[in-house]
Amino acid sequence: MTFEEIVKDLKAGKYKPLYFLNGEEPFFIDQITELVEKYALAEDEKAFNQTVMYGNEVNMTTITDTARRFPVLAQRQVIIVREAQNIKDFDNLLPYIDHLQLSTVLLFAYKNKKADKRKNVFKKLSASPHCIWLDSNKLYENKIPDWIIDYCRTAGYAIVPKAAGILAESLGTDLSRIANEIDKLTLLLPAGGEINESLVEANTGISKDFNTFELQSAIIYKDYLKANRIINYFQANPKNNPLVLTIAMLFKYFLNLLTYHYQKKATPNVQEMARILGINTFFMKDYTEGAKAYNAVKCAAIISLLREYDMKSKGVGNVGISEGELLKELIFKIMH
Repeated sequence: MTFEEIVKDLKAGKYKPLYFLNGEEPFFIDQITELVEKYALAEDEKAFNQTVMYGNEVNMTTITDTARRFPVLAQRQVIIVREAQNIKDFDNLLPYIDHLQLSTVLLFAYKNKKADKRKNVFKKLSASPHCIWLDSNKLYENKIPDWIIDYCRTAGYAIVPKAAGILAESLGTDLSRIANEIDKLTLLLPAGGEINESLVEANTGISKDFNTFELQSAIIYKDYLKANRIINYFQANPKNNPLVLTIAMLFKYFLNLLTYHYQKKATPNVQEMARILGINTFFMKDYTEGAKAYNAVKCAAIISLLREYDMKSKGVGNVGISEGELLKELIFKIMH
């Protein structure tokens, strides 16, 4: 099942006897665990029927013995095993899978790694009709803006795509951190309100005018004055605007722009092109405009240039030139 399907069932009060949540993205695992912990039992049922264990403190025999108990004056008991990746004797779960206690909800939060499905216990868990198995995978960078938009929509708010792009660019792929920032922003809005760039800047410390998102825009539209202002801001705030991240963002854009040049005749549909490029359709204008200023040959030259300056930013072939000066050189060469 997907994360969204599991959440939908839990909110509808539909529970299974086993949940195995595993993978490298802790956010989805934490969200499901929190829903089960908060809502599977009424508050007055939790004292006798809810148990939280930690994988580095218990063995599987203790977990399954507890799971075989009957609930006390409640429909179910809930057992949550946090840090389940630290359990040493997972194979001892096998007999329990064959003879489940159906009035128990047993949840394993197996974080920061994937379980090896070649092992019999995990193979059996994933195949059991009584087990909800979640593979919690990290999202790719290009999926983060759309995830932010969906997260806001689910919470009952809107966000302008540009604000979502700024948050994604500044906060990276840490979904927990992103969700925390969005939750703080929504506290400042009326129900159903919209997050815009000004709200992001005023309350997160992220500049709406001086960021790599705006630098990319200045390059696309050949706005030399704006580009220089942003470069000067980056020079004055190097810790918040590391060159390596700026280069990575520009590399991704020009690689996509090169793809756009070679696909535009075969793919006239905007939605399909956005899918190929892995972007929200809102940002397609950056490519239609960028293609006017930078042809395919120029894009290829810029990609080569970005690789060169990426190496220089890491000290290769660079004799004492600051990141700010390197950035000035790079942007000048890109735009001329």
